[in-house]
Amino acid sequence: MAVEENEEDRMLLENRVAIVYGAGGSTGRAVATAFAREGAIVHLAGRTLESLQGLAAEIRETGGRAEVAVVDALDEAQVDAHAAAVVEASGSIDISINLIAIGDVQGTPLVEMTLADFEQPIHGGVRTAFLTGRAAARQMVTQGSGVLLFFGGVGDPVRDYSIGGFQVALHAVDALQKQFAAELGRSGIRSVMIQTGGIAETLPAEMPGREEIMAMLTEPTMLGRAATLADVGNVVAFAASDRAAAITGSAINISAGSILP
Repeated sequence: MAVEENEEDRMLLENRVAIVYGAGGSTGRAVATAFAREGAIVHLAGRTLESLQGLAAEIRETGGRAEVAVVDALDEAQVDAHAAAVVEASGSIDISINLIAIGDVQGTPLVEMTLADFEQPIHGGVRTAFLTGRAAARQMVTQGSGVLLFFGGVGDPVRDYSIGGFQVALHAVDALQKQFAAELGRSGIRSVMIQTGGIAETLPAEMPGREEIMAMLTEPTMLGRAATLADVGNVVAFAASDRAAAITGSAINISAGSILP
């Protein structure tokens, strides 16, 4: 007699096709691993082949499915060509998430900052969010379904540290994801921002002022800790799944209480 599968035992993303841009970074690794664990076919995109191949090998060793591609997400042609290749290989694009580091310049007050340094995170963050989101959305429209995910969210101005154009970039990307949601919702496509107050685990061990920055991330929280990479992976997998089917055009807040509406 066949045993019916319990709903709670089903993987959240079984056979979904996901693209993780910036998969070679620590956050990308956490998200890609969570997607694979929940049954997705994960396409790892980034600029460093070695790190992508290492992650793909780890995913495959645990029974997951992963493919690798070197993609410069600032390059329109490369992003579009990669999205087409994913569809050719796997048949669809069900999930797209942009976890690309935007290369911000911090520690310099705005009144002392050059225009180029101020613009850097805004240009990089908005450009990659638009190009990757657009490429995936074009395929999702033909399918009538899909989820666009973005990472970072928005927060209050920072008083004790100079963050340059970084917060401006996050607000711009949040506005972009809301516009994606508004235009694509009737086509069955959701757009969601994952809002954090910063992930302390991602700070390099040799980073100058690391302890002070870690304190800035944890002390304002209500939980006495920042979100972990494991938290990020779990929440993003949920946001990409049908269990979050009514969430679009908004943020899921995993700031541990440091950012309030």
